[in-house]
Parts: sequence; structure tokens; C-alpha cells
Amino acid sequence: MSRDDIGNEATPTYTMGYGPEFRKMLERRNAADCARHLLPQLKPGMRLIDLGCGPGTISVGLADAVAPGQLLGIDMEPTQIEMASAAAQAGGHGNAAFQTGDATDLPFDDATFDVAYCHALLNHAPDTQAVLGEVKRVLKPGGLFAAREVIGDSSLIEPALTFGGVGEGAGWATFLKLLAANGGHPQMGKELKAAFVEAGFADVRATASFESYDTADDLAFLHGLVNGWFFAPKTMGAAIGLGLASEEQFEGWRRSLDEWVDESGAFAAFAWGEAIGRKL
Repeated sequence: MSRDDIGNEATPTYTMGYGPEFRKMLERRNAADCARHLLPQLKPGMRLIDLGCGPGTISVGLADAVAPGQLLGIDMEPTQIEMASAAAQAGGHGNAAFQTGDATDLPFDDATFDVAYCHALLNHAPDTQAVLGEVKRVLKPGGLFAAREVIGDSSLIEPALTFGGVGEGAGWATFLKLLAANGGHPQMGKELKAAFVEAGFADVRATASFESYDTADDLAFLHGLVNGWFFAPKTMGAAIGLGLASEEQFEGWRRSLDEWVDESGAFAAFAWGEAIGRKL
């Protein structure tokens, strides 16, 4: 089983792929929620790079914060760049531009940007320090780098039943193993501070937050996301091929998820770790 077989239209370094269900998840995100630790540090006129920008829903908020400065978003997937460019144009964000690019080999000169940002990128990048090294290279002296990454073991789905637990035989635990098998880092959110320090960033501060799902609409959305991605044939085939789960386990998890969404006390929250540091 190759890494290319993991996820809907997945790439070797992006477990989630770019199927319609996960695109809907990306479209729910915004700068106010996802870059809360960075926004107070942004000033008009700054030049900012958004690594792994996806459809640009976070990017446009960052662009507003640095206007009339420039935001440049990069992503390795051309369809995401098309969506981000269209969103920026439709919203009148004339200071935002987008292009395809690799976070481990950025096509920019040294000391080009005042600020760098990424959300849910380092979770999926096999070589964390390669990304951080490139970020340092393209930042100006004194420039800021901010990241927000998931903490797999601190995320929760309640009542857990058999899908939402983190122990052996649970669906969520299997997803985290699948992410690791694809070269990712399921706990990167709590490892950010150490990674920033190792890369040589100074004045590193770390925080944490939750992305909660509580309303009927939220729960229905999450149920549809998991059904559309985790139980897709490619995802199940990848996990089964890697020996992480059986077909019978997937069927049990599907029933568990269907029971969960109808529970009166159903609740889910993804845990995120955040860090911000400065290039000396």
C-alpha cells in the first residue's frame, strides 16, 4: 500500500486529500479563530506568507490585517490555489496573491517576509525541521513565525462509544495511526514549542485552544465529514492494507458514529497547539 493510496486524491504528504468533505472543513476556518495568537502582532504594511493556505479562508483575514501590505499564500495543490484566488477576488482582497509551492523548498529569496504562518501543515509534513529551516530563511531578521497544529490525543468525541476513543480498537486512534503512517505527526500541536526552539527561533510562546462541535448543525457536519472521508473506500483500504484495522472494525465504527450523532449529549472538540517565535 503506497502513500498515494491514502485519502481522497491524497498526496504523499497530505493524508486528508482534497475530497469534497474535507474541503468543506477547510472552508469553515477563518483568521479570527485559527490565527488568534498571531493577529495582535500584525501591522499594516507587513508582508506575510501563508504556508499550506488551502482555499484561502484564513488567508483573506490575514490579508486584511496587513493591508496595504501583501499576503502571499502557497499550497502544493493547484485546485486549492484556484479556490483561494477566487475567494480573494470575490471578497475584494486585492493585496492577496496565491501560487503553488513546496514548504520545504520555497521559491523566494532570503529575508523576503515579515511574517510566516501555517495552520495544520506541520501535522502532515514528514520533515518538520526542513519546513522550519525554510521559514527562517525567507523571514527577515526579527520576523515572526506562527503555527497552529492539532493535538490528536487531546481531541475528543463524547460519548466516545467505539469511534471516538484514543485506545486500541478505537476509530479516532486508527486515524492518528494512519496520519503517522503517512509521515505525519499526530501530536505536533503540543510539540511546537520544542520544534521552534530546536529550529533556532527566539522568544517562543506556546498556547492551546479547542475547535468545538456542539450544535445540531455542527454535529451533522462532523458526522458527514467522517462518513465521507474516514469511511471512504480509499481511506479504509489504506488502513486495512497497512494492518491498522479490519473491515469488521470499520463497520463497527460506522454504527458507533451513527449512534453518536443522535445522542442528546453528543459533543466533539479538536485540540490545537499554537506557537509563535521570532527570527533573530
